Amino acid sequence: MSHPKIGFGEDIHRLIEGRKLILGTVEIPHSLGLLGHSDADVVLHALSDALLSAIGEPDIGFFFPDNDASIEGIDSKKILSFAVRKVKEAGYKVGNASISILAERPKLRPYIDKMKEGIAKILEVSPSDVGIAAGTNEGLDAVGEEKAIKATAITLLLPLID
Repeated sequence: MSHPKIGFGEDIHRLIEGRKLILGTVEIPHSLGLLGHSDADVVLHALSDALLSAIGEPDIGFFFPDNDASIEGIDSKKILSFAVRKVKEAGYKVGNASISILAERPKLRPYIDKMKEGIAKILEVSPSDVGIAAGTNEGLDAVGEEKAIKATAITLLLPLID
């Protein structure tokens, strides 16, 4: 019989001018956005890597390489949907996800419920099965200096019951 699996993922993206800030499916008003080959949703990237790692698959860079011009600007919801599909193909479903976002600014508290709803829809779970904590880095390193935003994610996968 299959057993539950745990996955971990993390990602960091540089903040720059001239890009939208999209975190956890939500576009957040801010003067800076995240640099990336996709829409650079660091939250969905960390979560996608957590899902893929739990089933022993390579990370999203393997499936969505940053030198592939055909996927430039891809919506990260498509990346997360791909990871969920791979989880199902492996005989699992998402039990829950726990996510931590580190950003000095903007304050994320007003957007967390909307993030939970958007992520839960893709994961096919209840918003109560998606935990999101937002913090700062107290002025330390690239995150603290407002040069980057970092996200980490842990997921629990449960075997599908036939």
